Amino acid sequence: MSRIVTRFAPSPTGYLHIGNLRTALFNYLIARKSGGEFVLRLDDTDAERSKQEYIDGIQHDLEWLGLTWDRVEQQSKRLERYNDAAERLRADGRFYECFETPGELDLKRKKQLNMGRPPVYDRAALTLEDADRVRLQAERAGYWRFLLNQNRIEWEDGILGPLSIDAASVSDPVLIRADGQVLYTLASVVDDMDMGITHIVRGSDHVTNTATQIQIIEALGGTAPGFAHHSLLTGAQGEALSKRLGTLSLRDLRAQGVTPAALLSLMARLGSSQPVELRLSLDEIAEGFELDQFGSAPTKFDAQDLWPLTRADLQSRPYAAVAEQIEALGVPAELGPQFWQVARENITRLDDLGAWWTLCRDGAAPEIAPEDAEFVAHALTLLPPPPYGPEAWSDWTSAVKAATGRKGKGLFMPLRKALTGQAHGPDMSALMPLLQRIPARDGA
Repeated sequence: MSRIVTRFAPSPTGYLHIGNLRTALFNYLIARKSGGEFVLRLDDTDAERSKQEYIDGIQHDLEWLGLTWDRVEQQSKRLERYNDAAERLRADGRFYECFETPGELDLKRKKQLNMGRPPVYDRAALTLEDADRVRLQAERAGYWRFLLNQNRIEWEDGILGPLSIDAASVSDPVLIRADGQVLYTLASVVDDMDMGITHIVRGSDHVTNTATQIQIIEALGGTAPGFAHHSLLTGAQGEALSKRLGTLSLRDLRAQGVTPAALLSLMARLGSSQPVELRLSLDEIAEGFELDQFGSAPTKFDAQDLWPLTRADLQSRPYAAVAEQIEALGVPAELGPQFWQVARENITRLDDLGAWWTLCRDGAAPEIAPEDAEFVAHALTLLPPPPYGPEAWSDWTSAVKAATGRKGKGLFMPLRKALTGQAHGPDMSALMPLLQRIPARDGA
């Protein structure tokens, strides 16, 4: 079997979102599992909308996730190659010039729909008299369509199984716009051929594109790669996700504190027959990854599912992995490891550490129920000032129990809330040695 070469081909007209990640990750994993090659290709033929800031953003997001590429390509640097391919198609009679305006095309589509026909381009440009063609060329810029052979196009899809599309039910695709811009369909085919792409994984919204691209590849003398079309993502309730993708950009999820391992672990299993479990490396994620384990039904994505995975990822990290962030909070070096041991079980994102260090350094506003006020006041008279040792909580609660007769939850909960202002949190025996100040004790 030939070496597997895959590609991820985003358009740098915006930042990567969760749907892009699904495509990038699938292509990355099948290449890496086989020892193949993963190509990052920037589909930037739209000069007006493509921006360097988006190119930088795409590369930064992929690097953050660890999805490293073997080489990077840019379509804007290959325009002459696309023109050469277009000339070959013209010479072979598979490329023809059209002159309808967008308004005229829209009117044609409406008439076809009103007559109960599919809105397929009627190939009127092919029947133009020479004089009419010359006149139209003088009046307006033409655009170019690929002439499909109107037979059935068939292929074995890596996820969806056997697929076929009747080319007669599809409009001849526009490959070059009237302004001269080479469109995705042609540029992608030429690149896939030239770059030796053997496998293409992309969203199921590209199925019709695949059918037409197979014919273009064959018209240019190439062999079609293997195609697989993954299901599209929906919201948690099955709603269309496309309108929300702007709020699900990878850069925004990163800023919120989601970790790469959480994102990759979820996206590598979501919609498959395998359970979603945290995997801490791409090698672990790749293990057991197979395209045929994914289904065709729309896949529900809920961003909230990222937080348990992020929490588990953070809690698994040794102190050395977070020492820099903890030091930046101002935690003394000698307290850093102890602080991490105490706080790690009570955070969902790294930013949560700040609130726990503030509590340790400055203390918390006590939460004292009216019925516990007298009990807490008495208990605080039995609490010595910091610093505290590892037995401080046990010694204090034992003294309070002996003095008041309280026990169980009635003893421990009011004291926890008086010291931390919270009903839940770290084990108090471990937390107390970190407390630098007790406002409730000091009367602050």
